[in-house]
Amino acid sequence: MHDLIASQFLDDYLLLRPGSSSGIKIGSHRHRELERAASESCPTWLVDAVQRRWPDLDLTDRRVDQAVLVRSVSPFGYGRASYELNLGCNYDCEHCYLGLKKFEGLSWENRERLLHIMRDAGVLWLQLTGGEPLIDKLFLDVYRLAFELGMMLSISSNGSRLHNPMILELLTTLRPYRLTISVYGATADSYDGLTRRRGSFDKFMKGMRAANEASLPMNLNLIVTNTNAHELDAMKALAEQFDLPYHVFSNMSPTIYGGAESLPAQSQEYLRKRKPFTGCSAGHTFFHVDPHGMASICKVGRDPQIPLMDEGVDGLTRLGGIADGLLLRQGGCTGCQLQGTCGTCMPLVTLYRKAKAPLSAYCQHGS
Repeated sequence: MHDLIASQFLDDYLLLRPGSSSGIKIGSHRHRELERAASESCPTWLVDAVQRRWPDLDLTDRRVDQAVLVRSVSPFGYGRASYELNLGCNYDCEHCYLGLKKFEGLSWENRERLLHIMRDAGVLWLQLTGGEPLIDKLFLDVYRLAFELGMMLSISSNGSRLHNPMILELLTTLRPYRLTISVYGATADSYDGLTRRRGSFDKFMKGMRAANEASLPMNLNLIVTNTNAHELDAMKALAEQFDLPYHVFSNMSPTIYGGAESLPAQSQEYLRKRKPFTGCSAGHTFFHVDPHGMASICKVGRDPQIPLMDEGVDGLTRLGGIADGLLLRQGGCTGCQLQGTCGTCMPLVTLYRKAKAPLSAYCQHGS
C-alpha cells in the first residue's frame, strides 16, 4: 500500500500522506517526473523533501511505485466530493435534516464504479457520510477501495461504532485524514434524549475512547438543541478532556425534502446569525453524491440531480451550469438590498420556504 499520494488538486500539484494534515506542493513538472520514474528509485529531491516534512518516513533506496501513488491528471477539475453511503442511522435525532432515514444504497458493483468515477473526476478529498456511514454493510469495502484509489478520506460519524474491532483496525492501518464526530450531549440523559436511543451516550463514549487511544485524527461538532443547550459548557469540557478541536453548531435546518419536523429542536437562545454568503465552489470544484449515485451540487441543493450510474463521469460537466442557476437569487430574494450581508444561500432559502419556516430563521427582513 502507498505511503504517499502525488496528485493534481485544482491548480496545484500536491504530495500528501494519508493520515497527515500537512503536505508538499510539488508543481506539475515534479508530478510528471514521478509518473515517468515509476519503476526507478525515488529521486533525491523527493527523499529530502519527505524527510523534512515527515522525519519518520525514509524513502532512501525505495522505488517510486513502492512508495508513491501517482494519480493521473483529470480534465474535469473536481478536487473534493462527499458521498452518502446510506441515509440509515442507528439514532433517531430530533433535529436530523435527513427526514426519512431509509437503509438503501447501491450494490457493491455500482459502488466500485462510483468510486472510480470520483477518482476520474479528480476527487482528492472525499468525505464519507450518511446517515451513519459506519453502520453501512459495505463501509469497510468502500473505505478500503477509496483509499487504494488515492483519496484523502474524512468520515462524518456519531462515533458509536468506532470501538468495533474491524473498523478500528481498518482506520488505524489505512489512516483517514479526519474523523468529524457529532456530539449530542455531555450526559446520558440529554444525549440519549436527543438521539432517542437508550445507551447511545455509552456507545459514543466507548467509541471516543477507542479512537483517542488509537490516536486517530478527530474533531468534534457540538450540536446544540433545546434538549442539550444547558450542557454546552460540559460538551466543551468533554472536547477539552480529549484535547480535541471543536465547533459549535446551533442553527437547525429543514430536512432535505423541505420538511419542518427538524426545526422545533432549535434552541432560540443559541440561534446564530450566519456569516454573509459570498458564493461557494459547489458544482464547480465540489459535488455531492447520494446513496443511489445521484450527483448534486451539494447536500442542500439536491435538485436537479445527475444519475452517475447512467451518465458516468461525463455527466458531471453539467453540474457547473446547474450550480449557477441554483445559487442565483430568485423569487422574493431578487433585488433584495441586503444580499451582500445575507448568510443564507439560495438552495437553503428554498428549503426554508418549503418548510414554511418563519422569516427570522433565514432572512434579515424577518429579524
